[in-house]
Formats: sequence, C-alpha cells, structure tokens
Amino acid sequence: MHVSRLELVDFRSYERVELDLERGVTAFLGPNGQGKTNLVEAVDYVATQSSHRVASDQPLVRLGAERAVVRLKVRRDDREALIELELNPGKANRARLNRGAVPRARDALGVVRTVLFAPDDLELVKGDPSARRRLLDDLLVARQPRFAGVRADYDRLLKQRNSLLKTLRASRSGGRANESALATLDSWDAHFAQVGSELLAARLDLVTALEPHVNRHYAAVAASIAKGDDGNQTRLAYKPSLGLGDATGREDLEPVLLAEMARRRPEELDRGMTLVGPHRDDLDLTLGALPARGYASHGESWSLALALRLAAFDLLRADGDDPVLILDDVFAELDAHRRECLAAIVREAEQVLITAAVEEDVPKELIRRHYAVQGGEVRRVD
Repeated sequence: MHVSRLELVDFRSYERVELDLERGVTAFLGPNGQGKTNLVEAVDYVATQSSHRVASDQPLVRLGAERAVVRLKVRRDDREALIELELNPGKANRARLNRGAVPRARDALGVVRTVLFAPDDLELVKGDPSARRRLLDDLLVARQPRFAGVRADYDRLLKQRNSLLKTLRASRSGGRANESALATLDSWDAHFAQVGSELLAARLDLVTALEPHVNRHYAAVAASIAKGDDGNQTRLAYKPSLGLGDATGREDLEPVLLAEMARRRPEELDRGMTLVGPHRDDLDLTLGALPARGYASHGESWSLALALRLAAFDLLRADGDDPVLILDDVFAELDAHRRECLAAIVREAEQVLITAAVEEDVPKELIRRHYAVQGGEVRRVD
C-alpha cells in the first residue's frame, strides 16, 4: 500500500498543493519553517485523525480560512481508494470515501496507516506517561480501527464520571448527602469498568506483542555491545494503576477494575477525580537492569524511541500491508552510525516519506527522489 497523490486545501501554510507520490523513498528538503512537516503531517492526520504536533484542529486550518481539506489517493495492488477529510474546528469533521460520505469521520480510519517518527518522540522515553499511553492507543486504533470508538467511549465516560465526583465532593463539603448522585455513580462505575477493561486487556496484549520487536530493533540500532551479552536488552512492562493478579482478559479484568473503584471510592470522593483506570497507567521501559527514564543516555533514549516506532511498523506490516513510514526531521538528531542503521531498515518499507532541512543529514541513497520546499512552493527535483 502507498499514497499515490496528496492534495491540500487551506491546510496549515498551504492554500492549495497537489503532489504525486510513488513507492519507495521520497524526501522533502528545505530550510526550517517552509512547510515540509505540514506535508507529512497531513498524510499522518488522515491515517490517525490527530496531529503529532498540536492537540486541536484549529492550527491545522490556514489563517483566514474556515476549514481545511486533505485528500489522499491510496493504491493497494491494482486497487485505488480516495479518502477525503474536511477539518471544521469547533464542529465535527467530515470524511468521504471514494466520494461517498461516511456517517462519522472515524469510519474512514484504516484506509491508510502510518508510522511517524519525529523529534518529539524522545518524550516516549524521557517524558510523562501520557506519551506512552498515546503510543499504545494509537497503535491499537491503527491495527483495529474499532478501538477509536472504545477510546472515545472511555474518554467520554471518564469526563462524565469526574464531573459527577466533583458534584459529590461539593455536596459533601456543604454537609449535604446526595443519595441520588451516589446511585448514579454506581451506574457510571459499571459502564466505566466495562469499557476500561476492554481497553486495558487490549493494551496488555499489545505490549506482549511489541516487546520482542523493540528488543530486536534496539539491538540493531544501538549496536553497542557484543552479541550474546544482554546488558542492553530492552524490556517493556505494562504498569497498571491497580493490582491485576492473574487477570488478563476483559472478562476477568472488569470485576477487578470495579472492585478497585469501590475500594478507592472514599479517596475519589475526597479528591473529585477518577484515580483508577487505563488513563492512570504507564508503560515501563527498561534497559538492562535500569529504567530508561532517568538513566538512559541521550543516544540510548533515541535508539529506544526509534525501536518503539519500528516495532509498531513491524506489527502493522504483519497484519497485512506496509504502513507509510514517515521520518520527520529525525536524521539531524542521530549520529552517523544510527543514521546508517535507520537507512538500512527503512529501505525495506514500501513507502517512506522523509523531511530534512539539510540534504547532508540524510544518507545519500535515500534522497534520489525528492522535493525542494521553500517559500510556500513544493518543487520536484529529479
């Protein structure tokens, strides 16, 4: 699978741009601030319906425009699909597949899949748990688009449950007992445990599947010790906000999650917030005997972040078609050895999109076909 055409209307800095793309590696080269990342961000946005740079859609719409449109033409063997996303800040986004409207934008997920590696991915190792939770959830959705609905349901239930807990805290501080609200909380707990256990079970399975791929890619990229020495072995462990015991499946996890919420209800009422559930979990990353966060060197952290993304690529490839691999301004962050290791790996992908400010940062074999991006113009260089 590969993207054969990209069209943007009022997306970021572009009033309009149309590009034909091919299999293999395509590089976008030019000074910083000229719009290179905007191009690959658009491809990734169609695949994930979120941006790796901003939390809301408003910055994605060109200043002065009311909406933005991204169109991708995707080729899979001898078949072709056209997907269009219309971004409407403050309103629901709309999607069309092969020129036909779909009920919800998220129904278009899965037509194209991407794996994006960017400088901010260092936060996967050094940053807060939210970055690692997003890594897992985005990969779940890429592999099984129905999890977009599961995640949306969980976020909605979490918001509503937190609102109810705040109401109950206020009533308790005023000396009033709100029996009706407490009964409502019981009902919310049941729904929350049902959806939360489904998300939790899926994450646990995903971490198990990811670990061997992360270990292999880290060893290949880091290449810092002799073969057979496990001193640089990576380990992934899901760190839940409650004790799971032997429970791993959704049916077993649901009563465990429900019981823990009941046990911690007094604390939740005191604080007015939900303290148990997948939104409080983390992914532990270990190098050798030490946690990567706080102990890994800068180079080790980059190698591990890259290994996580390449492991995601492996899992998506194993599910079927290759995802589009996007390397957004990452070669400048890597030393020469890691650049060459990455180049050797990405040559196997069906389609790779690269951005770089300086041509010399990218291994020469990866820039045989590229676009020059400067002053709002995108020009093919043969």
